[in-house]
Amino acid sequence: MGDPRFFPEPERLSVARIASITGAELRGDETRTVSGIAPLERAAATDLTFLENKSYTAAFRTTRAGACFVHPDLADQAPEGLVLLVSREPYRAFAHAAGTLFPSALRPSPVFGGVGIGPGAHVHPDARLEDGVTVEPGAVIGPRAEIGAGTLVGANAVIGADVRIGRDCTISAGASVTHALLGNRVIVHPGTRIGQDGFGFAMGPRGHLKVPQIGRVIIQDDVEIGANACIDRGANRDTIVGEGTKIDNLVQIAHNVVIGRHCIIVSQTGISGSTVLGDFVVLGGQVGTVGHIEIGSGAQVGAKGGVMNNVPPGARYGGFPAQPLRAWLKETAVLRRLAREQKGKGTPEGGDKEGDA
Repeated sequence: MGDPRFFPEPERLSVARIASITGAELRGDETRTVSGIAPLERAAATDLTFLENKSYTAAFRTTRAGACFVHPDLADQAPEGLVLLVSREPYRAFAHAAGTLFPSALRPSPVFGGVGIGPGAHVHPDARLEDGVTVEPGAVIGPRAEIGAGTLVGANAVIGADVRIGRDCTISAGASVTHALLGNRVIVHPGTRIGQDGFGFAMGPRGHLKVPQIGRVIIQDDVEIGANACIDRGANRDTIVGEGTKIDNLVQIAHNVVIGRHCIIVSQTGISGSTVLGDFVVLGGQVGTVGHIEIGSGAQVGAKGGVMNNVPPGARYGGFPAQPLRAWLKETAVLRRLAREQKGKGTPEGGDKEGDA
């Protein structure tokens, strides 16, 4: 259940309405209503919950929730009286319903509140803001910047000269955006940096000569960028993030990187310069890539993977250096077995040979 100080308590929503908006099959009392969301083990009779992972089946059998999204294969294990919302994609359906109950949680909220130019904000007279833009205290908007209706520029955010930001965007507190063009409904979380210099130097024994970075950052519609992420502008062409892509906190995207549509980039990942990602690529936490490679559409790289070469479309890679997942798992299993065998040999006194050396 959300704290009403931060997320207003929603009006009750009938399970029939929830089934209608999510396409789930309703099984049970269609007059029941819910007004909150909670995990299976904590849910009360007024809460909506979900079961997608079989690991939580025991909690499902004893939940006291009012209604639950569940896969049809697990529906027969529901406790008596629980209203079921049967869906092939329970978590996705739950997300849709939760967004209906708590719409204010779908994007960062204003710190100061209100619409218009807040006290202490500075908007250059040559900037162009459509009606309905909110600029919070301490924010700075540079000359010739253009910002679309419904966009929030948070407290102490900085929008550089000539930047273009579309409609219904959120540039959260303390973020900075320079040398960039943003589409509509882009969410930028606090502290993120977009459009700063790419890391480009001509190295040599006489020192490292800085290479001018004259590209831009292009961020398409419906992209979300987590807190304290960094997206460098291009060196001699643009850094591009495709529509619908979701970038987690603390991600580094270097100059000239091109990311396709609807990719998932998880926290602490670093993508080196001029790397190209196709559509629907998934990079797990702390993945690192070398530069100038391609990761094909639909490919997935597991957490901490070190990508040194091109990854084919649809492939699943893991390990360091990253390789096809099945090969990496087999290699890991062999190494583990060899380590056990070596440990089992030991010395006549029972010590480990390597440790005694």
